[in-house]
Amino acid sequence: MIDYTLEHKPSFVLSAYGFPVQASLQDYRTLLLEKELFEKTLRTDGRFDKLKKLAKNDREWSVNDDYHGKAWNYFAVETRKTVKDDSRLIKFPESDYIVIAATADKEDIFEQLSHQAFRNILPTMTDYAYLGGSNAAYRQERGDGSYYGEFWLPVVKK
Repeated sequence: MIDYTLEHKPSFVLSAYGFPVQASLQDYRTLLLEKELFEKTLRTDGRFDKLKKLAKNDREWSVNDDYHGKAWNYFAVETRKTVKDDSRLIKFPESDYIVIAATADKEDIFEQLSHQAFRNILPTMTDYAYLGGSNAAYRQERGDGSYYGEFWLPVVKK
């Protein structure tokens, strides 16, 4: 079984740019391609740099959320400020979170963490249940070309 911890996290806020997901949430390959294309667009059009200037640390977040009844994915940073265009603040409540950690390549870390959470850990949990709604993963460069990441999934005791 994959290791995870249960941690109580204080509330936190991420400032993000997002897009409505078109792929089926079960079609991981297409979903991953959509996310990669979106991140490339953010880097090309300058929005990535706008977000990074507001960030309070070097963590890069990927957020999955239901927004107006549709699945969205966001690229985000930790801050309480928004960029003056179409960015959005995503507020996470103080809660218990399943925290899954891994080290991988930059392009693989978010998918690896999400896959572990939804395919391997949640189906086996008996004491806690996923709240639904927003979940997030961050990645942080380690200095050797690899990335450390964590997936945070809000849960409640059954």
